[in-house]
Amino acid sequence: MKIISPIKPHLILAALLLSLSQWTYAQRSPYEAYIDTYKSLAVEQMERYGIPASITLAQGLLESAAGQSELSRKANNHFGIKCGGSWQGPYVLRDDDARNEKFRAYSSPRESYEDHSVFLATRSRYAFLFKYKKSDYKAWAHGLKKAGYATNPRYAHLLIKLIHRYDLDRYDKMKLSDFPSLSGGLGEIADGLIVRRNNDNYYVVARSGDTFASIGREMGVSERKLRKYNEVDKHYRLQAGDIVYLEKKRSKADKAFKGKYHTVRPGESLYTIAQKYGIPLKTLYKNNGLTAGDAAFVGGRLKIR
Repeated sequence: MKIISPIKPHLILAALLLSLSQWTYAQRSPYEAYIDTYKSLAVEQMERYGIPASITLAQGLLESAAGQSELSRKANNHFGIKCGGSWQGPYVLRDDDARNEKFRAYSSPRESYEDHSVFLATRSRYAFLFKYKKSDYKAWAHGLKKAGYATNPRYAHLLIKLIHRYDLDRYDKMKLSDFPSLSGGLGEIADGLIVRRNNDNYYVVARSGDTFASIGREMGVSERKLRKYNEVDKHYRLQAGDIVYLEKKRSKADKAFKGKYHTVRPGESLYTIAQKYGIPLKTLYKNNGLTAGDAAFVGGRLKIR
């Protein structure tokens, strides 16, 4: 395990406060570049978990010093999340409230963003936050401080200041469909395909001209297994934008979706909805008392877990 050299948290905070108080273009540009890179990912997380995109971006900016901190650069940890008792993945050591504390290490920034959402959505002490409207970023900011996300007494103030300075609340009104594609750098690139994660499964998004055979060759997975993992027969032909899972899907959706519903949109089918949440089609049938051959109707509500 490669260990990150300890860094002084007060130095990062001092640098951050300096950049927040002096507004020249040179000082702001790392923040603007960070927002431009991760704004669509923050909106994606908002759609999936209900966390305001403005809050996610502000926390990312603050905790990672706009992607310049050593923790974010070397461990892809953009939100300062420590290991805790449940973490079984890699970690790095860093001085924080005590010496050599363990912080989670990720394979990509996208994995860090996903874990941040799951971290908030699955811990009881943050449950009250999800009663707030997504547009009420001030309540979210103060709520995060109240729940103990950070020890800095000015944490909520710093988040709100970032949201105001960079007009981050505009992303709370957006949808993922407003972006032609996810920003670059959010996943691991493998032979031109971006590998992402959903419900603890790895997947790629098919490009124009892709086939199960071509993706299989690039990713080292047989065409037969890809078709099996994605529940399609040998006659199905990929379309650009199709989700292609690289491993068997989990039998249930993420715990964050327990008791939650999906409203069917135009163009969606039961199959595409199952793919969206990374679950088998039979799970969606079971959760909603459906059988093979049933169809999704626009405006209908489907229980995810």
